[in-house]
Amino acid sequence: MFLIGRLMQFRKELVLLWRAFREPATPLILKAAMLGVVLYLVSPIDFIPEVIPFLGIVDDLILVPMMVSFIVSRLPQPVRAGARAEPYRATSGDGPVIDGTARRR
Repeated sequence: MFLIGRLMQFRKELVLLWRAFREPATPLILKAAMLGVVLYLVSPIDFIPEVIPFLGIVDDLILVPMMVSFIVSRLPQPVRAGARAEPYRATSGDGPVIDGTARRR
């Protein structure tokens, strides 16, 4: 149960970081840290090399979620709130409306 809950939290944190990365108010140092996490994942240089059968992947499975959680905890509150509110922003109502009904003849 703990692992599933942590996986869901990690997924939400990734979405939050993606939105915070696009937010202009996010500090540059945090944006650089976000890029650092991605570079760590794709880099052939790891703390524990991938050629070691089990430990090579375990360091990625442990360090990356820890880095993501650390960056999320350092996000300023206005950025965090703005990044969470992004998909729910209401439009002015000027766009087309789809009624959601379909009929076959």
